[in-house]
Amino acid sequence: MRKLSAAFLASSILMALAPARADILVGFVTGQSGPLSSIGIPNARGIAAGLAWQDEVSGEKIKLIQLDDGSDPTTATQNARKLVERDKVDFLIGTSGAPQTFAMATTAAELQTPMVAVSPIAPPPPGVGGPWVVQIPQPQTLLAKGVVNDMNARKLKTIGFIGFSDALGDLMHNSLVSAVKDTDVKVVNDERYARTDTSVVAQVLKTMALRPDAIMIGGTATPGALPMLTLADKGYKGAVYGNNGVMSQDFLRVAGAAANGLVAPTGPVIVAEQLPDSNPIKKVALAFRAAYKKANGAEPTDAFAPYAFDGWVVFVDAAKRALATGARPGTPAFKQALREALFTTKEVVGAHAVYNFTPASSFGVDERSRVMVKLQNGGWVLIPNE
Repeated sequence: MRKLSAAFLASSILMALAPARADILVGFVTGQSGPLSSIGIPNARGIAAGLAWQDEVSGEKIKLIQLDDGSDPTTATQNARKLVERDKVDFLIGTSGAPQTFAMATTAAELQTPMVAVSPIAPPPPGVGGPWVVQIPQPQTLLAKGVVNDMNARKLKTIGFIGFSDALGDLMHNSLVSAVKDTDVKVVNDERYARTDTSVVAQVLKTMALRPDAIMIGGTATPGALPMLTLADKGYKGAVYGNNGVMSQDFLRVAGAAANGLVAPTGPVIVAEQLPDSNPIKKVALAFRAAYKKANGAEPTDAFAPYAFDGWVVFVDAAKRALATGARPGTPAFKQALREALFTTKEVVGAHAVYNFTPASSFGVDERSRVMVKLQNGGWVLIPNE
């Protein structure tokens, strides 16, 4: 009995001296209810695909804690605080919608927790020790440049704008105005509508009265279909441009035949099978589709799920390098190591882009993250050589 006790004691001492192993905790927030659920639900499916693709890093299991912010910025802030202060997560990913994501990112910086944003935002104020948040979506300036390039190729000179009356609408309009600088293209107006509006007849008629060569829609997902439907109803025959936020089955379902011919800038994942084999994004984009089907039992039909998936890809790469420093999950040192790894991300290939982050820029993509596509009979077709 004494020999057994001695052996047990020796074993216990060895276990105590061995380095502790702990799950890496990731907090994910998205709008699975509320007006942004048409984005938030795909985001959640994209994270599920990421977990199916890789659920451990260097032998450490990843545990995911997911919360619904109801498409509300205040709830997004509260959820971020819960995840960091109560659940002690090492990392944050979220959320659907620019106002909600900015609120969450500001909280992440305050609480010194590294975060990947999966909606486009203006960079939040840096926290203690520098910036803490990077973002996955292509900057709207880069996407708008694709629209202007396409207009130049088609010799179109004027473009009207009808977009959301919120931060995302501001971002899209300002990006379009910036993109036409030093070109022959002119933005002729700035019409806005709320996401909850049921009519944009006035905005459409005012824009059509200016006789622009093209009109850009600055709305996303289901609400983004409203101008498209109204333009078709009022007999508009000019070119119509969308944005990366209309890459969803909900948009296609609501817009229907009215959206046929729509041209939009988006990430390569939307037309993955049409990419040349030499494009490094093609392999990962197809791997995303396989992981998505494994996790969700269906094929992906939108651009929002792969944004979340790419957030996971960037996190996994950073976590691997953070663990190599010897820092352990659940400690401030690990969060700091994650932050430093995040902002030294180099040539990490995702489904939408190849990512490179630095402390000077939370935008980690270049023109490899943008293709131009055209909607033909309900499907997106790659436009070569934009």
